Amino acid sequence: MFGGWTLMKPTPPPAGLLVVKYFKRARLECSPRLEDEDQLLKVSLGAHHGGKQRSRTANGPTAALFAEQTPKDHSNRAESSRCTDVTSDSSVDAAVQSVDSIVGTNGLNCLINNAAINMTSELDTVTRDAMMKTYESNTVAPLFVTKAFLPLLRRAAAEGSDMGIQRAAVINVSSVLGSVQLNWGEGASYKSYAYRASKSALNMVTRCLAMDLEAEKILCVALHPGWVRTDMGGPTAPLSPEESISSVLSVISGLTEKHHGGYVDYTGKSLPW
Repeated sequence: MFGGWTLMKPTPPPAGLLVVKYFKRARLECSPRLEDEDQLLKVSLGAHHGGKQRSRTANGPTAALFAEQTPKDHSNRAESSRCTDVTSDSSVDAAVQSVDSIVGTNGLNCLINNAAINMTSELDTVTRDAMMKTYESNTVAPLFVTKAFLPLLRRAAAEGSDMGIQRAAVINVSSVLGSVQLNWGEGASYKSYAYRASKSALNMVTRCLAMDLEAEKILCVALHPGWVRTDMGGPTAPLSPEESISSVLSVISGLTEKHHGGYVDYTGKSLPW
């Protein structure tokens, strides 16, 4: 399961790279009473800047947008952040305008859809409301955030060559829990109708986007970041947030056309649908 970690760039990214990331705090992701949070999430933001990690938290029940642009000489990164409700068209549109003002004619190289929720939803406790709210945040929102940012992604894709984050890419943070094939035997021990189904649906959204955007060379991948020691993952999870972050960044940096439309984990291994 994925926790709300802060992404850091361990090495200078490609020249002119602009990445937009949506974050949430794992503490709220595992809240059994989402109604108390008004369906939205607090913000956890950060970047590797000047050799030091900077992180900050914005109070309030919101998701977050974080944009980082790296000039060609890597000497000064332009950063911008804002609270964004990913289930609100007007809020997402405002975020697009904000990012557009940063990237200009270069366009957007990489969009990482990571904002998500998880509500307790075993067979005896699952509700219609839990299913619908989880789908809205985990499946519908990534699709419509991607649609909103498409003009910026297309602008970058028009200037690139090979598929990858150096050109234009959409990374949908999924979960191994979204694998239908693995939801059997020991793999079915974690019970959550809403979360599992929403991540399976997100995988399908990713594959549909891959089909529609292939001609424009916009890479689309669903990625499982591992089981991480967060409030949601618990203290026995095998990965520390730092290990997951480093691995995820390494995988994303190495994605190519052969990964387009794929479903991979934090090691780059393909996962069964």
